[in-house]
Amino acid sequence: MPHFVVLGAGGQLGSELVSLLPKEDTVALTHEDLDITDFSKVQATLTVLRPHTVFNCAAFVRVDDAEERVEEAWKVNAFAVLFLAKVCAELGATLVHISTDYVFDGRKKSPYTELDPPNPLNVYGATKLMSEFFVRAYNPRHFIIRTAGLYGRKGSKAKGGSFVERILNKAKTGELLKVVTDQVTSPTYARDLASHLVKLVETEKFGLYHIANRGYCSWHEFASAIVQLAGLNAQVEPITSDQIPLKAKRPSFSALISVRLLSAGLPPLRHWREALAEFLAEKLG
Repeated sequence: MPHFVVLGAGGQLGSELVSLLPKEDTVALTHEDLDITDFSKVQATLTVLRPHTVFNCAAFVRVDDAEERVEEAWKVNAFAVLFLAKVCAELGATLVHISTDYVFDGRKKSPYTELDPPNPLNVYGATKLMSEFFVRAYNPRHFIIRTAGLYGRKGSKAKGGSFVERILNKAKTGELLKVVTDQVTSPTYARDLASHLVKLVETEKFGLYHIANRGYCSWHEFASAIVQLAGLNAQVEPITSDQIPLKAKRPSFSALISVRLLSAGLPPLRHWREALAEFLAEKLG
């Protein structure tokens, strides 16, 4: 029987986990392999595999689409997770569930910790917060991981690539980049997050953790750093959120910091700019 199962293995975080976990002891399941909303198939698959740990990296991540495709977003992000938590509990399996900084409303002006009360502003954030409640309620062997501004080598298929990839592609064509200055996040390299997850599950110190690259910046500052570190000559124009017709309201400040990682024996992740520099050096070098 495999020790690990990765759901959503084709995504930017799932693919990094698969690359770090022992190949002979890991089953990687993409959306095509297993749709987590197919409850009977989820139960049958996990019952046969009987893994020790399940990483759930599958999610409906299109924040604006969730405002219109409400039922689908709730089914994927919340109710499928409820069922998954129950199945894992029945099998005695640990569930590692990925959540988001969008469970917060952005009114705080310093990074959010695991102790801060959530208050989502949009459907996506609400579905992810409910998924946290379900995991906590139905499987005591759980890790709930909130992260932010995720990017990786694989990119997000649902979003047409990661933010970094989209900025690079536009900058290379000479297109004027317009990026918001009034939304602040903690950009996080998927490989760094995956590496910490692999170490964290070994501790069995279950609970809620914030894991994001250290520091924070506006999306405009992030885009400017991408262009600069990539050595591209592109203009990044600062704009505000009200200049973009988005369906979902975003928190103005959703940077994350952890007050729990050290108690699990893990240090904070490196600074976001250092992680970005390494990512770009590998991607462009």
